[in-house]
Amino acid sequence: MIPIAVVVCVMGGWCTVYLADTLLRSSSSVKNRYESWLSSNGFTLSPFHIKWRTGIFNRLFARCAHLNPRFLYIWFSAGMVFGVLAMFGSVVLLTKTLLQTLSQMMAETPEGSHEQVLQVVVPGVNLPVSQLAYFFIAILVSGVIHEFGHGVAALREQVRLNGFGMFMFVIYPGAFVDLFTTHLNLISPVQQLRIFCAGVWHNFMLCVVALSFLFLLPIFMFPFYYTGAGALVIEVVEGSPSSGPCGLFLGDLVTQLEDCTVWGVQDWHNCIQHLSHNPQTGYCVHTAKLQLSWTAGRAFKRLDGTMECCGNNSLTDLCFSYSNNVESKLFACLPVRKTIEASRTCRTNTDCQTDFIPSLCLIPSLENQTRLIRVKHPPQTDMLFVGYPSHLQYSVSLTNFVPRLGFLHPDLPVMLETFCKYLVSLSGALVVVNAVPCFALDGQWMLTAFLEATLSSVIPERNNRELIGFFFLLGGSALLAANVALGLWMVTAR
Repeated sequence: MIPIAVVVCVMGGWCTVYLADTLLRSSSSVKNRYESWLSSNGFTLSPFHIKWRTGIFNRLFARCAHLNPRFLYIWFSAGMVFGVLAMFGSVVLLTKTLLQTLSQMMAETPEGSHEQVLQVVVPGVNLPVSQLAYFFIAILVSGVIHEFGHGVAALREQVRLNGFGMFMFVIYPGAFVDLFTTHLNLISPVQQLRIFCAGVWHNFMLCVVALSFLFLLPIFMFPFYYTGAGALVIEVVEGSPSSGPCGLFLGDLVTQLEDCTVWGVQDWHNCIQHLSHNPQTGYCVHTAKLQLSWTAGRAFKRLDGTMECCGNNSLTDLCFSYSNNVESKLFACLPVRKTIEASRTCRTNTDCQTDFIPSLCLIPSLENQTRLIRVKHPPQTDMLFVGYPSHLQYSVSLTNFVPRLGFLHPDLPVMLETFCKYLVSLSGALVVVNAVPCFALDGQWMLTAFLEATLSSVIPERNNRELIGFFFLLGGSALLAANVALGLWMVTAR
């Protein structure tokens, strides 16, 4: 469910704005000055909606529209082709997403939601509050670039630009351009298509630029940060298994999880996935060090069928299983840190027969799905984690970038990286949503212009072409509405 605090803040904020607007309009002394100020500055207020429109950027749009006519013709023609392909591709993608959502709804335990390309995002529910700034700034930047494409394309096709503006609807920011409709109706369908497709084309190119910056970020940051040495800890969840005196701390550089080398954040995730999907790692221990505790032979079964041989109150001892030449399965309760300190990993006793000193492979006997994971973060002592690997994975935040100088903050590359990821995700989502043939979105005008450009000679009657377009728009609108409605239900109600 949506957190009550988020709803209260949003509703309280809008009620305050609406109340202030009502009071100012009802006051005879300030009403005229207030309405005059709103009108002169281009502000329009309505419930849950604030809009600002201005003409101060018209000259900038005009300069951009006349920079290089030949290049701009090729640029927007490529955008037109992309827009038409995106219009059909968005229908396929939304249909696939809808089928995936329906299959998850019918399943008792929904899985595979991470495989969906599109997901409904609700701040405070499946979007962390700590990342709201990235989310809203990325939406605003994507919207401005989208409308910038429309404005420049329109001026290039000799359509007058009345103004540019931004708005806030509930909590979502956006932008818009005001075009002279009469000029827009006088140009050819192909010219219209260039204008209508320019928005999604610029969003797509914004994705390409953000992705390129993301991949080249290590090069840009090379004079100040280095990568490839490990995963740097930038946050540890307080009270989690990864915190504590023998846990991880800010600034620690994780280099290894068991025998899996960690060169970066992706390796950290891959190593944890590998350890969680494979049997528990064993450790080579010299037989001279192996002394059976008094609990040997007193092992008992847990409820899940695994064996335990230590007391429940032990914080330093762990039950290990091993085999020798005489008995196939033995158990011993041993001090875990002393037992596995500086020992090699193994799967069987054969893996330990590399030294002249006889050794056995001891495997921790843990509850099902839990693991003992040795985390190396030199020069500190190894952290020994016992629990579910996913708890280790999500209780620590890491970065690939290690500062070369002490005064450099490790969060700077993380902020740039996170913002680029939001730009790619949200700008890409705008491509899909605006390209789908749907009423009141770019897809409506793209489809109308496309049908006029392609079917005029085949279907001479304009009414027939409009009827075909209406049914396409009806289907696209229903498809988008179904995705949004079911996506919201999956996020907030499940």
